[in-house]
Amino acid sequence: MPTIAVQPGVDIFYKDWGAGQPIVFSHGWPLSSDDWDAQLMFFANHGYRVIAHDRRGHGRSTQTWDGNEMDTYADDLRALVLALDLKDAIHVGHSTGGGEVARYLGRHGSDRAAAGVLLGAVPPIMLKTDANPEGLPMEVFDGIRDGTLNDRSNFFKVLPTGPFYGFNRPGAKVNQGLIDRWWLQGMMGGIKPHYDCVKAFSETDFTEDLKTIDVPVLLMHGDDDQIVPIADSALKAIKLLQKGTLKVYPGFDHGMAATHPDVINADLLAWLQGKDIGATA
Repeated sequence: MPTIAVQPGVDIFYKDWGAGQPIVFSHGWPLSSDDWDAQLMFFANHGYRVIAHDRRGHGRSTQTWDGNEMDTYADDLRALVLALDLKDAIHVGHSTGGGEVARYLGRHGSDRAAAGVLLGAVPPIMLKTDANPEGLPMEVFDGIRDGTLNDRSNFFKVLPTGPFYGFNRPGAKVNQGLIDRWWLQGMMGGIKPHYDCVKAFSETDFTEDLKTIDVPVLLMHGDDDQIVPIADSALKAIKLLQKGTLKVYPGFDHGMAATHPDVINADLLAWLQGKDIGATA
């Protein structure tokens, strides 16, 4: 398997397919690069070089005890970019991966980046605080930690069955294959990194990162996202970006890149080509 060593004893697995301008995909918690299958195939077949990595502790990368936080995630991504000598890269991040992209661009700058895409992403900050009263209470994230720590296999069956893909909505057509794929990806990762990552995606404040990003950024978010509610994420993030574009998808769920890949892929391709996708800013 192709890997790079980001630290002694820490190897990051990655996929690198196709040729052309690079698109780098950062996945959500607790998944892996496999969650981007539909995007990797689509964009590689449309003349792009596609790269997707398993975040440390996830998928086929090293299950680390330490370093399971956003600064290190961003540094790992930087190491991958440098190892593969990527230039003018488009960074696409879903959910936690959107936080990784925001922190990467905020921490390492845009010398090798052309654009960013935050899809159902966690920035600016998910946790309810005095400065962010619209956020989710700590009890929500304590529940995720408890499920991960005490009954991870069963918990990882519940999330995709219900709110992650919107399968709990009346009339929803349940896709068992997506549920099984989610569980499999989750169980490939390590319990300690998964546990630590809950704090990383919920408590990290990306406000200053968003303000400093100087490349165009597309925000793609479903207005029925039950995992990362749009009112406290994309609708706030768009106000912080220098060159932001917001596209809201009525009725779409948190995992919309998997449940609606034809729509998401077509819109992302059109935006990359400079076409109007009916976005609002």
